[in-house]
Amino acid sequence: MTVHDRRWLMPFARGDVWMRSVLLRFQEALRERGWDGAVIASPESLSSTNLRYLSGFTGSSAYLVVSTENAWLLTDSRYLQQASVEAGDCEVLEQGVHVAASIARICREHGIFTLGWEDDKVPVRLFKEWLDTIPVVWRPLDHLIEELRLIKTSEEIDAIRRAAQIAGAALMEVLGNLVGRREIDVALDLEVAMRRLGAESLAFPTIVASGERGALPHAHPTDRVIRSGELATIDYGAQVEGYKSDETVTVATGPIPADLRRVWMVVKQAQTQAIATIRPGMSSRDVDEAARNVIRRAGYGDAFGHGTGHGVGLDIHEAPFASPNSSYERPLEAGMTITVEPGVYLAKIGGVRLEDTFVVTPTGFERLTIVRKSLSFLIRRTVVRRNFCAAICRGIRGQHYPNDVAAGSGCAGTATTHQLVD
Repeated sequence: MTVHDRRWLMPFARGDVWMRSVLLRFQEALRERGWDGAVIASPESLSSTNLRYLSGFTGSSAYLVVSTENAWLLTDSRYLQQASVEAGDCEVLEQGVHVAASIARICREHGIFTLGWEDDKVPVRLFKEWLDTIPVVWRPLDHLIEELRLIKTSEEIDAIRRAAQIAGAALMEVLGNLVGRREIDVALDLEVAMRRLGAESLAFPTIVASGERGALPHAHPTDRVIRSGELATIDYGAQVEGYKSDETVTVATGPIPADLRRVWMVVKQAQTQAIATIRPGMSSRDVDEAARNVIRRAGYGDAFGHGTGHGVGLDIHEAPFASPNSSYERPLEAGMTITVEPGVYLAKIGGVRLEDTFVVTPTGFERLTIVRKSLSFLIRRTVVRRNFCAAICRGIRGQHYPNDVAAGSGCAGTATTHQLVD
């Protein structure tokens, strides 16, 4: 397969200066509203990417209390040492048995009388406990942190780009070996390849849907064997420093009927038209409408039910949302990320979805995903010294693990190259 971008970036790490600037921006937003502070909850059952965004803490259980001048991270004994390293701008405290009482004590000792809370995330039972225990005036944050997260810094964009490079290189390793394999085995191979190349985890559970199962937009991979002469859709992504990539390909495993080829070409045209609308000042609904018009005119309007795109960052689905039903109205701005992923899904026949991730630039966009979308491919097994897959593997492994003596041999020396044939 071919790629859009063969550059390799230096390893990404969120530095202390950037983390401090994130927290300062949030504290300034609290001051502008006249609030004394806010609490972000991420208990074991409610993982919060907002808490990670503001503090840098990656553990599975914590509470973050932020005033206009200070920040406190409360966690249990499992994470105290980890939090002291990751959340350097916060005072780390053991949360104790009664977390609400600990938060109330912080508010009392530091003059916090007005407290923001994530009204769209905190469970009713937990908030009721807060109401009964913490004597403050509560104010809904109303997506305040998500609004701060909308415009990505260069460090965040680098992380997403890095994740996309890893995911694309991993796909290159597995794409030539689809026919005769179970969907679940292809998904497993892709996960192993992404982790070997430096991903800390998957961005989301990989989707592999072949044949008629391609009509299921979010199909789980099964033990169905992928056959020659059908379509296979793979939706996949890697995660680097918490930031995710998102990309989807639909490929033919051999000659396919003309009607399926036409569907693929319609989706490709829809994606191309939508991508052309990405620039500052445009509405995310304009992106959706550009894709939807192409599919509607081709007669497949009823077969495209989901939105055309969404933002990507610490969450795999975040603002902006490109959907006809979305209430999101903020125009696109430089630094926002957005996917473009139109699809057509035909019951008992199959489906096509093509997806790339972009960052909005001052003059248009930059594509962050690297695999060029094409319908069919020819596999040629050759022995090559400077095969792209091996090269990108060496680059990624070597930059993530500079002291790893095996970094230069992350891919097999005898590799499979992929030449696209439309």
